[in-house]
Amino acid sequence: MQIALHKNARTTPAVRAQIAASDETASVLAKRFGITEQTVYQWKKRESFQDRSHTAHRLQTQLTPAQEIVVVHLRRALLLPLDDLLAVTREFICDKVSRSGLDRCLRRHGVGNLNALKPAEPAQPHKAFKSYVPGYLHMDVKYLPQMQDEDKRRYLYVAIDRATRWVFVQIKANKTTASAKAFLKALHKACPITITKVLTDNGKEFTDRLFASRERAPSGNHEFDQLCKALGIEHRLTKPRTPRTNGMVERFNGRIADVLKTHRFNSAEDLEQTLMRYVTLYNHQLPQSALQSKTPMQAMKQWHQTHPELFNKRPYDRPGCDS
Repeated sequence: MQIALHKNARTTPAVRAQIAASDETASVLAKRFGITEQTVYQWKKRESFQDRSHTAHRLQTQLTPAQEIVVVHLRRALLLPLDDLLAVTREFICDKVSRSGLDRCLRRHGVGNLNALKPAEPAQPHKAFKSYVPGYLHMDVKYLPQMQDEDKRRYLYVAIDRATRWVFVQIKANKTTASAKAFLKALHKACPITITKVLTDNGKEFTDRLFASRERAPSGNHEFDQLCKALGIEHRLTKPRTPRTNGMVERFNGRIADVLKTHRFNSAEDLEQTLMRYVTLYNHQLPQSALQSKTPMQAMKQWHQTHPELFNKRPYDRPGCDS
């Protein structure tokens, strides 16, 4: 049986019972159990041998029980912070109450945590993406940490297919239109799906639309727009100041951020190899709840079986990944 003893207790309930039942002198008992004679006398007078509560018998408070009831009701009804409640209490209930005394009163009555008293707000249900067939890709650029063997930071270009969650990434030395075009060309070559739409933000590498102005539409003369047109891809832009529009690629960037935080990289090459391994693992090995527990490659294969016209080549697993 577990016994709750005071941290400085020198005796147990069994020892205390022996002391109370013994006819020996206090000095003999004190020497035997390594305690003081005062402690011996203390337990000889007791009928219970458990530690008593160390809570003060008389609370150090300026509030009467009736006043405490009023204070607790104000706390629950108005949800006042401690300092605001202190001002109200001093003005209308008891002008001698201290801040610490009021805090102890609230804790004693179970209303010390203001957040716990506030009504719980129902969690907003996550709005799912509209269902699309493969070929609509979200694209974004993410900063990468600068490694010790680099003189400047690099950028991770990311594209993810909305229907299959298939991901393609490349690391570029800068965030320019030339890098964006090179990434789109590599994506167009690597993607088994026929790309019909690309969604990007309003970065200068993607568009000449003025980010701060909703009236300024893209001219169509931007080099990235021209490349999209040449490849037969519709280029769509997110609304200004609404990053959630491109939320799918932002979520994947969050996964990349977790990888960066949980790994230690020795060089830029080590960082690049780790990211590429993770993307391969993501595409071929990690089941996605949005895909009914299938991997992106499994989802892509399923789409290819039912809608081969959406593809420009047959999707294959990496060696060792085929199920």
